[in-house]
Amino acid sequence: MLITTDQSFRSRSKRNSSSSCDIIKYNPQLETISPVSDLSAYHESGHAFMALYVGARVHSMTVDPDWDDGPQRYADVQIEWAAGQFTEKEFHEKNVLISLAGPVAEMIHSGEPYHPAAVAEWSSDWKLAWASAGTFLTEEQKRLQYLEQTSVELYQLLSRDDYWQVIATLADHLVAHETLEADEILEIVQPWI
Repeated sequence: MLITTDQSFRSRSKRNSSSSCDIIKYNPQLETISPVSDLSAYHESGHAFMALYVGARVHSMTVDPDWDDGPQRYADVQIEWAAGQFTEKEFHEKNVLISLAGPVAEMIHSGEPYHPAAVAEWSSDWKLAWASAGTFLTEEQKRLQYLEQTSVELYQLLSRDDYWQVIATLADHLVAHETLEADEILEIVQPWI
């Protein structure tokens, strides 16, 4: 996976030469949500939960990111992947899940199940999911159907009481502390692992 530090996500990023893993930041531009809102916390917790669920490591998550590395944003999650852990297609399938999990968690929390492509604040997430799906589905109609079906399945999955409890607990801690590092995240989710 590639390191991305701005809002334009790529389906691949350059290797992190200092470690055996890659990092991607999920940092959508959230112009209408306040920096420490519950929606931002649930959104980022959805990304983080799904990353853990599919086998990645969450390096950190915050609702108070530095704004010195690109456009203004109100939250981000940094995810690490072990090098060579997945095939190219598996990696992109998992990236789709992580990308859409933030908007889906926000939908569940707010009770408003919008189409993930229709909400401006989720456009970066949708673009990343679209690009990742494009590596294995080149026909746009099939890609759209895949992303819509994946969103529905994620909604059902994240709505499970046990999974939702993890997301809600992560969100509560994120609101309380604004930033969570890897060891704190693992300690929070430990009861459910």
